[in-house]
Amino acid sequence: MYAVGSLVKARGREWVVLPESDEEMLIVRPLGGTDEEVAGIFLPLEGASVVPAQFELPDPTQWGDYRSCRLLRDAVRLGFRSSAGPFRSFAHIAVEPRPYQLVPLLMALRLDPVRLLIADDVGIGKTVEAGLIARELLDRREVDRLAVLCPPHLAEQWQAELQEKFHIDAVLVLSSTAAQLERHCRQDESLFQHYPFVIISIDFIKADKRRAEFVDACPDLVIVDEAHTCAFSNEARGGRHQRYQLLTSLAARKERHLILVTATPHSGDEEAFRSLLTLLDEDFKQLPDNLSGRQNEKYRQQLAEHFVQRRRADIQAFLKQETQLETPFPGRDDAEKHYILTPEYRRLVDRIMSYARETVQDTSGGRGHQRVRWWSVLALLRSMASSPAAAATTLRNRAQVAGAESESEADAIGRRTVLDLTDSDTTEGIDITPGSDFDDDDATGGSEKKTRQRLLAMAREAESLQGAKDAKLQQAMALIGQMVKDGYQPIVFCRFIPTADYVAQELRKFLPKTVEIAAVTGVLPPTEREQRVEQLAQSPQRVLVCTDCLSEGINLQEYFNAVFHYDLSWNPTRHEQREGRVDRFGQAHPKVRVLTYYGKNNIVDSIVLDVLINKHRKIRSTLGISVPVPLNTEQVVEALFESVLTHEEDLSEQQQLPGFENPIHTQRDELFKRWDVEAEREQVSRSLFAHHSLKTDEVRQELEAVRSAIGIATDVSKFTSEVLQAYRAFVSTSANGEIVDYRLKDVPLPVKDALGAQRYALKGEDKHLLVSFSRPGLPETVYLTRTHPWLRAWQVM
Repeated sequence: MYAVGSLVKARGREWVVLPESDEEMLIVRPLGGTDEEVAGIFLPLEGASVVPAQFELPDPTQWGDYRSCRLLRDAVRLGFRSSAGPFRSFAHIAVEPRPYQLVPLLMALRLDPVRLLIADDVGIGKTVEAGLIARELLDRREVDRLAVLCPPHLAEQWQAELQEKFHIDAVLVLSSTAAQLERHCRQDESLFQHYPFVIISIDFIKADKRRAEFVDACPDLVIVDEAHTCAFSNEARGGRHQRYQLLTSLAARKERHLILVTATPHSGDEEAFRSLLTLLDEDFKQLPDNLSGRQNEKYRQQLAEHFVQRRRADIQAFLKQETQLETPFPGRDDAEKHYILTPEYRRLVDRIMSYARETVQDTSGGRGHQRVRWWSVLALLRSMASSPAAAATTLRNRAQVAGAESESEADAIGRRTVLDLTDSDTTEGIDITPGSDFDDDDATGGSEKKTRQRLLAMAREAESLQGAKDAKLQQAMALIGQMVKDGYQPIVFCRFIPTADYVAQELRKFLPKTVEIAAVTGVLPPTEREQRVEQLAQSPQRVLVCTDCLSEGINLQEYFNAVFHYDLSWNPTRHEQREGRVDRFGQAHPKVRVLTYYGKNNIVDSIVLDVLINKHRKIRSTLGISVPVPLNTEQVVEALFESVLTHEEDLSEQQQLPGFENPIHTQRDELFKRWDVEAEREQVSRSLFAHHSLKTDEVRQELEAVRSAIGIATDVSKFTSEVLQAYRAFVSTSANGEIVDYRLKDVPLPVKDALGAQRYALKGEDKHLLVSFSRPGLPETVYLTRTHPWLRAWQVM
């Protein structure tokens, strides 16, 4: 019996003995071969031909040349797996961390247990920062299991990030997968014990019957994404309160490592922010209400050990001034474009506004019926501003709110179907078109019948305006076409499913056949959405038309580089989420383009743009931070449109008349005052909690030590090119240096087999293979890192 790992010779070549061998069957892998070449040797039949492998001793007179020695050195260096400079994990990751991404890791290594709140801005790479900590703790053997708690729509993204960048194979624990996973567990075993790495829907696990089981079997390391949705406040109720109870139970075990991740830890709700801090350290309950001043310096230093929050502008300045590295973020081109409603569409808008005012001012039927009528009208205004397709659908369908049995139920249904809520419980179904017919299905009264006929007449009028009479569509198609000509791959965000389908259908007629167009809406399950996006990404020229079902959870920066807001969101945070799909760390294009589109003579768009979107954008531009609406966004929207619908005159034009007080402007000015106060508070909070405990010299030294130990992307590129050139490959580089073209026509077949080249679409007679060492997601290009299987194969050639 040969020992595992010993070398044998059989069938004319050398082999490595693998652990699966037994007394009769020798399982072996060719020396320098891959796992696909593993074979079995049946010893009773071939045993006599198997002998220990023997190699001649190195000849001291044969020094070799400089090139072969350098390749050997680089192969050993890039092949480190068990240790790498100051961090044990860096040999196991397929991402090259930026200097600023080391800060949370260095902070974590100073804590025992690790209790950390990572609150960097959107698009900076918080997932990578949390993954670095997890991989390091695993490789140091400080933990052996990991759980990630996140909203359900982020679960698959976390699974892909952990597998592709950190080689952590985690299973998804969702309401749709839990039963299947439990089939592999023993009767007395929890699935959280059976699977070492799990990604769990926090909305699935928060329920009482599941929460107790998870708390008992929870791993020693827990990462919580979108942690702000788990914070406690006086307004916390329902799902949010359950999530907070879950985290409180997990944090109660003092030895547990807990990493909280959120871009908005302090959004004007001081109590909610303090509740997150208490999860890190119970002593933070005693923090003074006001942490400013020299007398509170010790409290700020204590907090700085557990809390890191950085703006994108701060990181860009740090990279440029302290490390002389280029920013990993793209530049940005923001623009606004407007359209003018056609006379035909304007007449429809006037008819709808007249109907809406009559309906809202009807006080019959009590408060409950009034709220039903209110939400039905608001749904109609929303769809009217979106597209004639959405307007027709709303006018023909019965309002979802019509079945409400109480005022509170009507408000709950209305807010969910009409407004842009950002609560994770309501992500799915957000793009369904609401109805506007609030009468009973069996209503036969004269007034009810007349109202229904009126709605159907407006629906037919809306349908007749599709296409050439829709100025919004016509101008949008020209703008999107120009984006494509300029080399952009845009995402067109729409509010409703009929609008997205309508826009995609018309774009297919308008744009050249070489431009691939796909529509992705909530009609598709999440897995099919990703599949459709990946399929679309194979086309060099592409346009993705989608609803807000893609505004969260799927990072699209690898495939797209522009955002077109076809419909304005009624929540400024949603615009930021949309833009964050492409304007983030890892964007391959040097500049992203964002276009905000609105109707100049469309009262709905005018109110939303003037009161919400532009103010939010101005604060972010001035202060470099995002400050949500200080009041409840839904209440603000309701108040604004209530002013519109309870006044007969067009308030959007009243500003031109002297001596008249515009109630919309009054509400807007009051809102802006409160918003400015909150912005100032947020800026003060950022300065108080700015992270100063780690010096830039420390980060630079650690980064240089890591790079010296394991190499960086340029080392991988140099090694790859030298290896393939040694085997007669021809190498050329693109003008921007991002893509290396390897022509493999004359490369020996065994080397191609080691590459697994048969799995890639090699181009032309010269067998071109396109590789990038710096940018993932480039079309028809392999992204090669130091942990890629090819590198492992070449290191033993």
